[in-house]
Amino acid sequence: MKVVVIGCTHAGTAAIVNTAKLYKDAKITVYERNDNISFLSCGIALYVGGVVKDPLGLFYSSPEKLKELGAETKMKHEVLDVDLDKKTLKVKNLETGETFEDNYDKLIITTGSWPIVPKIEGIELENILLSKNFYHSNTIIEKSRDAKNIVVVGAGYIGVELAEAFETNGKNVTLIDSQDRILSKYLDKEFTDLAEEELKKHGVRLALSQSVIRFEGENGRVERVVTDKGTYDADLVILCIGFRPNTDLFKGKLNMLPNGAIIVDEYMRTSKEDVFAAGDSCAVFYNPIKKHEYIPLATNAVRMGTLVARNLIKPTTRYLGTQGTSGIKIYDLNIAATGLTENMAKYYGLETESVLIEDSYRPEFMPTHEKAILKVVYEKTSKRILGSQILSKVDLTQMMNTASVCIQNDMTIDELAFVDFFFQPHFNKPWNLLNIAALNAI
Repeated sequence: MKVVVIGCTHAGTAAIVNTAKLYKDAKITVYERNDNISFLSCGIALYVGGVVKDPLGLFYSSPEKLKELGAETKMKHEVLDVDLDKKTLKVKNLETGETFEDNYDKLIITTGSWPIVPKIEGIELENILLSKNFYHSNTIIEKSRDAKNIVVVGAGYIGVELAEAFETNGKNVTLIDSQDRILSKYLDKEFTDLAEEELKKHGVRLALSQSVIRFEGENGRVERVVTDKGTYDADLVILCIGFRPNTDLFKGKLNMLPNGAIIVDEYMRTSKEDVFAAGDSCAVFYNPIKKHEYIPLATNAVRMGTLVARNLIKPTTRYLGTQGTSGIKIYDLNIAATGLTENMAKYYGLETESVLIEDSYRPEFMPTHEKAILKVVYEKTSKRILGSQILSKVDLTQMMNTASVCIQNDMTIDELAFVDFFFQPHFNKPWNLLNIAALNAI
């Protein structure tokens, strides 16, 4: 069996490793247009902030490791075209310029995503950077050394983490977003208010409800960011606006969402036989809304890549869908969320109710008993749990993994009230915070 993998991202690495282990007779060829693989891009802010000292720790595989498993990794090779009917590929060696054809029995698409780059006047100026791969991270670190004023455009997870990292390094930081709140897709206002307060307390300037109109500079280098509401000095600008699927190669050839995310079934099969896809190039089945959605997360990618291998010959292991569970640490605040916020539920047209509690995470007789705030969002008629969020100075983020399982299994808020959780005064109360929230909702 000849297996060709296009792109060696999180999903690609998982697919390659598991395919090699499961099918000893498989001939695996990997085409990757970069000269490195499996970079953990969600660790960029930690690298920039100096928490991670050695960037090599952010790579969890290499061509050498994959070769030991029997996979041939062709670096700096770009796939120019694919004929899904004839099962052939046209490939270009980016070092020599040579083009050649290859063929496959099974094709795995793990081409990942790429940052959205808007058409804004002045965007070609020097020191306007993206944050996605290993080279971006090195350039950000190098350029930020001499920068005094840094502007981050986009207040999602990456933008917020970078803003904190730059501020920690002593920079003047401005965080711009067109929405009126940071992290607006992931958290409701009760949580973003606290997160914003924490950022402002440390000196990060928030420029929200503002759209970038143009970048200005002298001698080809950026010096200012102009929005519809103000002008901000900038020696360095990082664009963190979002991501789009890297799937131009397959447009018109596979079923996709309007944004280009490839639609796969529960066994990671695309609309074409013997063609599989996984990771940021794909749509995922989003359990809270029971539909496919684009949610580019490393957790989704590694699960999907592993499932591709298991289902390569015949369907064996079903994808359970995702809740888009995620977390972030903003200075002393530990924050996590799963499923839909109240705001996003409205966006999808769902009629919901929610319950918000603030309580000590363990008994008040203990020496310390930090407060936590927890919210659960549920469907009004069915009582089905749709989402949950938590924030505390104590790390209680694993509670959102529990809530994720509840959403995945279509549990109701009434059932959550009486789920069995252990009690031990070091860790919690006789009623777990999730229990308490659900009891307050009944």
